[in-house]
Amino acid sequence: MKHRSLLTLLALLLAPPVFADNGIISIESNHTVADTAMRLEKIVRNKGMTIFARVDHGKGAEKVGKGLRPTELLIFGNPKLGSVLMQCNQTVGIDLPQKALIWQDRTGKTWISYNDPVWLAKRHNLIGCGSVVSKIKSALHGFATEAAK
Repeated sequence: MKHRSLLTLLALLLAPPVFADNGIISIESNHTVADTAMRLEKIVRNKGMTIFARVDHGKGAEKVGKGLRPTELLIFGNPKLGSVLMQCNQTVGIDLPQKALIWQDRTGKTWISYNDPVWLAKRHNLIGCGSVVSKIKSALHGFATEAAK
Protein backbone atom coordinates (compact mmCIF):
# COMPACT_ATOMS: atom_id res chain seq x y z
CA MET A 1 0.00 0.00 0.00
CA LYS A 2 2.83 2.41 0.83
CA HIS A 3 4.42 1.59 -2.53
CA ARG A 4 1.21 2.49 -4.40
CA SER A 5 0.84 5.77 -2.48
CA LEU A 6 4.43 6.68 -3.22
CA LEU A 7 3.95 5.96 -6.94
CA THR A 8 0.78 8.07 -7.02
CA LEU A 9 2.55 10.97 -5.31
CA LEU A 10 5.51 10.67 -7.69
CA ALA A 11 3.19 10.67 -10.72
CA LEU A 12 1.45 13.81 -9.48
CA LEU A 13 4.74 15.59 -8.89
CA LEU A 14 6.10 14.70 -12.33
CA ALA A 15 2.91 15.49 -14.23
CA PRO A 16 2.84 18.84 -15.99
CA PRO A 17 0.64 21.50 -14.41
CA VAL A 18 -2.88 21.44 -15.85
CA PHE A 19 -5.70 23.92 -15.37
CA ALA A 20 -9.17 24.34 -16.83
CA ASP A 21 -10.90 27.66 -17.25
CA ASN A 22 -14.16 28.44 -19.03
CA GLY A 23 -14.05 25.27 -21.14
CA ILE A 24 -10.36 25.56 -21.98
CA ILE A 25 -7.84 23.04 -20.68
CA SER A 26 -4.22 24.20 -20.47
CA ILE A 27 -1.13 22.10 -19.88
CA GLU A 28 2.29 23.58 -19.19
CA SER A 29 4.99 22.49 -21.63
CA ASN A 30 8.68 21.95 -20.97
CA HIS A 31 9.57 23.23 -24.45
CA THR A 32 9.41 26.41 -26.51
CA VAL A 33 6.25 27.26 -28.41
CA ALA A 34 7.78 26.21 -31.75
CA ASP A 35 9.14 22.93 -30.36
CA THR A 36 5.88 22.13 -28.57
CA ALA A 37 3.85 22.82 -31.73
CA MET A 38 6.21 20.63 -33.75
CA ARG A 39 5.98 17.83 -31.16
CA LEU A 40 2.19 18.05 -31.04
CA GLU A 41 1.89 18.05 -34.82
CA LYS A 42 4.10 14.94 -35.06
CA ILE A 43 2.07 13.12 -32.37
CA VAL A 44 -1.24 13.97 -34.05
CA ARG A 45 0.04 12.90 -37.49
CA ASN A 46 1.38 9.63 -36.07
CA LYS A 47 -2.09 8.91 -34.67
CA GLY A 48 -3.46 9.13 -38.22
CA MET A 49 -5.23 12.44 -37.77
CA THR A 50 -5.49 15.12 -40.42
CA ILE A 51 -3.59 18.39 -39.96
CA PHE A 52 -5.70 21.11 -41.53
CA ALA A 53 -3.49 24.08 -40.68
CA ARG A 54 -0.77 25.47 -38.47
CA VAL A 55 -1.12 29.19 -37.87
CA ASP A 56 1.73 31.28 -36.47
CA HIS A 57 -0.12 34.19 -34.84
CA GLY A 58 3.19 35.75 -33.78
CA LYS A 59 4.36 36.07 -37.38
CA GLY A 60 0.97 37.46 -38.37
CA ALA A 61 1.21 40.13 -35.69
CA GLU A 62 4.77 40.92 -36.76
CA LYS A 63 3.62 41.53 -40.36
CA VAL A 64 1.32 44.33 -39.16
CA GLY A 65 3.86 45.85 -36.78
CA LYS A 66 2.40 44.40 -33.58
CA GLY A 67 4.26 42.62 -30.83
CA LEU A 68 2.97 39.25 -29.67
CA ARG A 69 4.62 36.56 -27.60
CA PRO A 70 5.07 33.29 -29.52
CA THR A 71 1.63 31.86 -30.27
CA GLU A 72 0.77 29.05 -32.69
CA LEU A 73 -2.52 27.35 -33.47
CA LEU A 74 -2.68 23.76 -34.69
CA ILE A 75 -5.95 22.75 -36.37
CA PHE A 76 -6.44 19.00 -36.68
CA GLY A 77 -9.06 16.32 -36.56
CA ASN A 78 -10.43 12.92 -37.29
CA PRO A 79 -13.53 13.05 -39.50
CA LYS A 80 -14.61 9.62 -38.21
CA LEU A 81 -15.14 11.10 -34.73
CA GLY A 82 -16.09 14.63 -35.71
CA SER A 83 -18.83 13.35 -38.02
CA VAL A 84 -20.35 11.35 -35.15
CA LEU A 85 -20.42 14.49 -32.99
CA MET A 86 -22.09 16.44 -35.80
CA GLN A 87 -24.69 13.69 -36.17
CA CYS A 88 -25.59 14.38 -32.53
CA ASN A 89 -25.88 18.10 -33.22
CA GLN A 90 -24.50 19.84 -36.29
CA THR A 91 -23.82 23.08 -34.42
CA VAL A 92 -20.72 21.43 -32.91
CA GLY A 93 -19.23 21.89 -36.39
CA ILE A 94 -18.48 25.50 -35.47
CA ASP A 95 -15.98 24.16 -32.91
CA LEU A 96 -14.53 21.49 -35.19
CA PRO A 97 -11.98 20.52 -36.27
CA GLN A 98 -10.08 20.38 -33.00
CA LYS A 99 -7.68 23.20 -32.19
CA ALA A 100 -4.70 23.46 -29.90
CA LEU A 101 -3.20 26.84 -29.06
CA ILE A 102 0.45 26.73 -28.08
CA TRP A 103 1.43 30.00 -26.44
CA GLN A 104 3.92 31.72 -24.17
CA ASP A 105 2.66 33.53 -21.09
CA ARG A 106 4.03 36.74 -19.56
CA THR A 107 6.51 34.79 -17.43
CA GLY A 108 7.95 32.89 -20.41
CA LYS A 109 6.17 29.59 -19.72
CA THR A 110 4.79 27.66 -22.68
CA TRP A 111 1.24 26.27 -22.58
CA ILE A 112 -0.90 24.00 -24.74
CA SER A 113 -4.57 24.98 -24.55
CA TYR A 114 -7.54 23.22 -26.12
CA ASN A 115 -11.32 23.11 -25.80
CA ASP A 116 -12.60 20.69 -23.19
CA PRO A 117 -14.74 18.18 -25.13
CA VAL A 118 -17.09 17.83 -22.14
CA TRP A 119 -17.67 21.60 -22.22
CA LEU A 120 -18.34 21.40 -25.98
CA ALA A 121 -20.80 18.55 -25.41
CA LYS A 122 -22.70 20.75 -22.94
CA ARG A 123 -22.50 23.79 -25.19
CA HIS A 124 -23.99 21.88 -28.12
CA ASN A 125 -26.26 19.52 -26.15
CA LEU A 126 -24.60 16.41 -27.62
CA ILE A 127 -27.10 13.82 -26.40
CA GLY A 128 -25.99 10.24 -27.07
CA CYS A 129 -22.38 11.11 -27.85
CA GLY A 130 -20.91 10.54 -24.39
CA SER A 131 -18.60 7.69 -25.38
CA VAL A 132 -17.17 9.65 -28.33
CA VAL A 133 -16.72 12.75 -26.16
CA SER A 134 -14.87 10.66 -23.56
CA LYS A 135 -12.64 9.15 -26.25
CA ILE A 136 -11.80 12.59 -27.63
CA LYS A 137 -11.15 14.00 -24.15
CA SER A 138 -8.73 11.18 -23.37
CA ALA A 139 -6.98 11.48 -26.73
CA LEU A 140 -6.52 15.27 -26.50
CA HIS A 141 -5.16 15.01 -22.97
CA GLY A 142 -2.75 12.29 -24.09
CA PHE A 143 -1.56 14.26 -27.11
CA ALA A 144 -1.01 17.46 -25.12
CA THR A 145 0.67 15.71 -22.20
CA GLU A 146 3.05 13.84 -24.50
CA ALA A 147 3.92 17.01 -26.45
CA ALA A 148 4.55 18.90 -23.19
CA LYS A 149 6.97 16.32 -21.71
